[in-house]
Amino acid sequence: MQVRISVRVLLIITVLVHSWFGAAYAYAESTDDPDAKQIVDVFQAQLLDAMKLKTYSERYQTLSEPVLSSHDLTFIIRVGIRNEWKKLSKPQKQQLVDVFSRLAIAEYAKHFKDFSGESFIFDSQEETRQGGIVVRMRLLLNEDEEVKFSYSMKKRRGAWKILFITAKGVNQSLVRTKEYDSILRNEGFDTLIAKISGKIEKYSKQ
Repeated sequence: MQVRISVRVLLIITVLVHSWFGAAYAYAESTDDPDAKQIVDVFQAQLLDAMKLKTYSERYQTLSEPVLSSHDLTFIIRVGIRNEWKKLSKPQKQQLVDVFSRLAIAEYAKHFKDFSGESFIFDSQEETRQGGIVVRMRLLLNEDEEVKFSYSMKKRRGAWKILFITAKGVNQSLVRTKEYDSILRNEGFDTLIAKISGKIEKYSKQ
């Protein structure tokens, strides 16, 4: 059963931490918005279904559409590389979004496998003062162990999208996106694309 390790995936594919927003991201009164929760519920159900599949290829194909439709991956990578985004040409931006999106799917497909009765439990949701929604969840690994985490979401073109995920107060993505930013500045765009593509290729062979 791989979910203990795969909780890191919830962190790896995100690029923001609450401290970046500071006090401006304080929570407002609790609100009931089934649309945001529904996005989470559907994605998590698809994630659990994918865990029951035997091969990486099956999980990748199954999770491709759910990941792309539920996450704002363009926003994630754009904010993650900060000022370097502005220096990229339009074709480079599209290429980076495409390869980053494939990495996000690959991370889920590699780590979320070997289903053994795991489940997601909804705790609460709150509206932020900036019009977003925070959906708090628990991932039950077994009767004695669970992981608490939250989705921070915002409406994009009329649909709720996952912007980042926080678990145990730790965000591995902060390290990852700093790495991407550093590679772009010091080694260049082609090197970053090659390194991300190499990681995807490695996942597919494991």
